Amino acid sequence: MSMIPSFFGNRRSSIFDPFSLDVWDPLKDFPFPSPSFSRDENSAFVNTRIDWKETPEAHVFKADLPGLRKEEVKVQIEDDRVLQISGERNVEKEDKNDTWHRVERSSGKFSRRFRLPENTKMNQVKASMENGVLTVTVPKEEAVKKPEVKSIEISG
Repeated sequence: MSMIPSFFGNRRSSIFDPFSLDVWDPLKDFPFPSPSFSRDENSAFVNTRIDWKETPEAHVFKADLPGLRKEEVKVQIEDDRVLQISGERNVEKEDKNDTWHRVERSSGKFSRRFRLPENTKMNQVKASMENGVLTVTVPKEEAVKKPEVKSIEISG
């Protein structure tokens, strides 16, 4: 649940999320170009929404990537526990005889990065893609049991 309500769509993220490495662009939901990113180069980046949920067994990331094949998407883990999901959606070839009335589908490169908690098994990450939805599962380490403390009565 978001700590800050979103006025521009149902975004379930928070600027206070310590694990998110996303660059916050306060103007990205307005219909004019943002000064921090060029819309032409990064329009797919702006529209790539990713859900992150934690279950008792794993951290699960789901990204809607309609129209992309798994060969066009990269999932990488960096040494410092950073999960990076990136890819590129190519621009459709234009025919000189075509008249475009509206272009709303985004194209270009996208990249999202998330810092994973320390309790993740970095060498067991799995990714799958089905019907345009990428699912990345990062298993969690077994919870470390705290040592049981037993009080000993002192005689005497």
